[in-house]
Amino acid sequence: MPNSISEQIREKAREEGFDLVRFADAQAVPQNAARLNDFLGAGHHGDMDWMAQRTAWRADPNAMWPAARSVIVLGMNYGPDDNPLAVLQQRDRAAISVYAQGDDYHDVVKKKLKALAGWIFQTFGAEVKVFVDTAPVMEKPLAQKAGLGWQGKHTNLVSRAFGSWLFLGSVFTTLELPPDEAEQDHCGNCHACLDACPTDAFPAPYRLDARRCISYLTIENKGPIPREFRTAMGNRIYGCDDCLAVCPWNKFAQAASEMKLQARDELKAPRLADLAALDDAAFRSLFRKSPVKRIGRDRFLRNVMIAIGNSGDRALAPVAQKALEDDSSLVRGAAAWALSRLLPRDDFATLASIHGANEPDPEVRAEWSMA
Repeated sequence: MPNSISEQIREKAREEGFDLVRFADAQAVPQNAARLNDFLGAGHHGDMDWMAQRTAWRADPNAMWPAARSVIVLGMNYGPDDNPLAVLQQRDRAAISVYAQGDDYHDVVKKKLKALAGWIFQTFGAEVKVFVDTAPVMEKPLAQKAGLGWQGKHTNLVSRAFGSWLFLGSVFTTLELPPDEAEQDHCGNCHACLDACPTDAFPAPYRLDARRCISYLTIENKGPIPREFRTAMGNRIYGCDDCLAVCPWNKFAQAASEMKLQARDELKAPRLADLAALDDAAFRSLFRKSPVKRIGRDRFLRNVMIAIGNSGDRALAPVAQKALEDDSSLVRGAAAWALSRLLPRDDFATLASIHGANEPDPEVRAEWSMA
């Protein structure tokens, strides 16, 4: 029977399915504010304007909730059961980031956080607030402070126990809990993650320019994919795991035990042709409970068309050609680019003379002329 409050919380958190449970005080990490301001000042957050809001809260947990005394930082393993980079060689298939192949982690983790927080309130009478990636909380620095892992050169958390594959959540509380020891950086001279990035999104170790990151481009970016990054995207249609997957610490990783986080078979390596045929209802049905759903069908099909253009598979040209009639200009523009990559020049010129001339959207007309 655990004696201390900390030990009781650890045991209850593990019962709820968390793999790592550590504690930190609710005080600011001194360097966080400077790092955040450097990131924002360089414009590396792109169009994610929400990151520039409430920066004082992000830099200092106690500024967000002055009553907080401790933060319980929790990790849930979502490790894949096979090599997540193998699908990159299957050019007629789509690569979906590991974290998005199961149920939406926001829902899975938050439900467990609420159960833990409710138990803390009932058992100890302490006030609690839960957070999972949707509030102005810098969870990765908090996780390093609590000792779950360290922020690697790719800026993501690395765990000695689970490698790159951890979802993070936190419970802020008015309880005074002894803090755990912070984790040290164990990257050493390794730079595998930096070398693996297809779009050179790291201007320096420990610094990310999100505007160049395929995860940002395929998820957060609302407009056409910038031309300079399209070829490098390959068949990555939602997120990118390259920098995570090559980390040597993954030798300690293990497959997720939480069933809801395990990859669905239909999302492991779906056929591009099948995804291109999705209307809005079919998209919503396929990605029900998935984080993919939040980008909407049009942005998703935009990404699929880029992957089709990168496939080198002439058999997919009719699929892209059908998308020229799509209601979304995002999809039509990406389809035009895909056809410029798949068709002989004369055949593409014939299509351009028809579709380009009749295209109502000026950005899509530009795709025909620039292809």
